[in-house]
Amino acid sequence: MNSDTLLAVSASELAERIAALGEKRFRVAQILEHIYKHRVTDPALMSNLPAALREKLAGKFPAGEADRAVSEDGTTKLLLELADGAGIEMVLIPSLSRMTFCLSTQVGCPVGCRFCASGALGLERNLTAAEILAELFIGASLHGGWPDNIVFMGIGEGLLNPAGLFTALEFMTGSEYIGMSPRRITVSTSGIVPGIRRLAGLGREYNLAISLHAPDDATRAKIIPDKIRYPISEIMAAADFYRETAGRMVTLEYTLLDGVNDSVPAARALAVIALKHHCKVNLIGHNPSGTGFKRPPAAVIERFLHILELEKVQATLRLEKGGDSAAACGQLRLKSKVLRRK
Repeated sequence: MNSDTLLAVSASELAERIAALGEKRFRVAQILEHIYKHRVTDPALMSNLPAALREKLAGKFPAGEADRAVSEDGTTKLLLELADGAGIEMVLIPSLSRMTFCLSTQVGCPVGCRFCASGALGLERNLTAAEILAELFIGASLHGGWPDNIVFMGIGEGLLNPAGLFTALEFMTGSEYIGMSPRRITVSTSGIVPGIRRLAGLGREYNLAISLHAPDDATRAKIIPDKIRYPISEIMAAADFYRETAGRMVTLEYTLLDGVNDSVPAARALAVIALKHHCKVNLIGHNPSGTGFKRPPAAVIERFLHILELEKVQATLRLEKGGDSAAACGQLRLKSKVLRRK
């Protein structure tokens, strides 16, 4: 059990600790209610616990806010500093009827998609489950409550950190913890085939989004480096397995890059894949992040979407959020790293 924080400490682990301190078992339920129902993580504020117990449970919260960027549309990106000085990002994305939190799973990213700022500095380490939950709690404190939806589309490849991600998911959805519906949580992946199959094995109805970004392996190789890139055929076989096992339609994320993957043939080829594997498509106009890739003209993006719709693919164009505040994934963290080096 992490002695520095009560986050990500299971009911059974907490019971062991409480017993070792000579306290009654009912304290476990009290502590869990404080943390996951009332969002009180500081034992000093758990007023129905004995003062001596509060002192023994005292620990350090895993993260704190280091910087903030707020867009005109209300999107708020937070740069969080972890106990070891590492930085990660999370984003609060409001809409008319709901609030979505975008969370990170790693410090940096090992995949290194060539258009993405998140992987520009490589991977430093995995986040612990407590650190992932800390993002959620910090966002909830700012928002004033739990979000309506959670998407793991921040920094890192979550399926390469199953220990941290899967444990955090259990605390988010477990009835004795936050109790959020798995259907309100989306796990995004660049196509880590073993990870997709392990996620399916959890037996929960999480939404799965696969960052495909190309309809063929040759084009995809221009976007995603060789070191962690699975063939599209293997990725889609894993997507089929996930849909059949979890009972959830998979979403194909497709970032449109000018002159790379935005042609008419590419749209038609993507439609074939989506229809064959019963997937939705979420198109994303590239948010320039200093990587050399450009966003296609609006007419090209609309043409791509129109072709998918003509082929009867369930497709949407993601409404851009936070474009005026360095809100492309990894930009705030990258800016911070650059400033520290000067």
